[in-house]
Amino acid sequence: MNNKGKIFLTGLAGGVVGAALIVGGNYAINGNSSNNTTNTSTTTQTSSKGDTKVQTIDYTINNGITQAADKVKGAVVSVINLQSSKSSLEDILREDSDTEDIDTSNLEPAGEGSGVIYKKNDGKAYIVTNNHVVAESKGLEIQLSNGKKVKGTLVGADSYSDLAVISIPDKDVTTVAQFGDSSKIQVGEPAIAIGSPLGTEFANTVTSGIISAIARNVQLVNEQKQAVNTNAIQTDAAINPGNSGGALINLAGQVIGINSSKIGNSGTGTSVEGMGFAIPSNDVVNIINQLEENGKVKRPGIGISSWPLSSMTQQDISSLKLKLPDDVTNGVVIFRLSKDWPAQQAGLKKLDVITEVDGQKINDTTTLQSVLFKHSIGDSIKVVYYRSGKKAETTLKLDKEFANLPSELTQNSSNK
Repeated sequence: MNNKGKIFLTGLAGGVVGAALIVGGNYAINGNSSNNTTNTSTTTQTSSKGDTKVQTIDYTINNGITQAADKVKGAVVSVINLQSSKSSLEDILREDSDTEDIDTSNLEPAGEGSGVIYKKNDGKAYIVTNNHVVAESKGLEIQLSNGKKVKGTLVGADSYSDLAVISIPDKDVTTVAQFGDSSKIQVGEPAIAIGSPLGTEFANTVTSGIISAIARNVQLVNEQKQAVNTNAIQTDAAINPGNSGGALINLAGQVIGINSSKIGNSGTGTSVEGMGFAIPSNDVVNIINQLEENGKVKRPGIGISSWPLSSMTQQDISSLKLKLPDDVTNGVVIFRLSKDWPAQQAGLKKLDVITEVDGQKINDTTTLQSVLFKHSIGDSIKVVYYRSGKKAETTLKLDKEFANLPSELTQNSSNK
């Protein structure tokens, strides 16, 4: 994957072969759970030349991390993105055609990520992963926790949330993960990541850390070049390329997030460690339910093209005669409206400055989009705006789908 600013997505980089093996230290587990126990039994010495002896100790570790990992690791799989090898002219000419028209014998792994089995129904098992793990795939192969590989079928994908759902036959599936309530997690509580860093060679890798932050605002650019604004869970549990789509779990063995990205450097060359991000489980459940039902997520659009106020100079603001109060420094300026779309129907006009939606401050076009996309088709929202310096409010009925925006708006990068 290409770096996008400071954040880079980790999924398709997981297909690295022959990477240097880094041997890490052991974690000392203490105080994370009330049921941490270590039972030691017989001790024997093995014979060896010299005075130093090797001791073999039979012991049993029973703690929250091992128990939680045991509950979930059977539901964590490796997702292999298959694409055309382009070994023949025929494949190249047909690469834009439907998947079933392509000769699957010429498909080869283009990248690897992780996924989590969360449901079994009517002979199928359902897997959630990241959209960037399955992007541009011509076929999908799933490696189960026992090492068996099966064909996967893409049920639906959503580039904005970076989530996708895959189905497989359920006959070999023995473990199904349970989602926990991500709104209940606390900073400092233990967090466990399970996935396939660097691909299937290191499948079922378990790392542990803590929840470093909640509702961390992460901005990145997705596969469709869209600016995405996510309120993510931040963790210092090790997340590496290939962990994308894997599980972030709590000590109860519940999935509280789907690992999706990390910061590798500060953008100024400074190396960064221990800053990974996961999509909260409550958001995940909302998206995958829609993907199962419709194969896509329907999001509302209001039919405007806008520009962030903060990126405009004082000369720009003066020439447009916005006449804003001195304390209004953030918002979006409307430059175009589409007829019969919610913004126009609610009375908004060109050069109106939107500053709040449903009580949330609008800093730029990305935050406006983020607020809108939390709503469903049919919802209503209250919009605070300024017109010629005067503050006003209106209500928009969200009865149009974002995907159906007119072409004159979609050609502008600040469309909503």
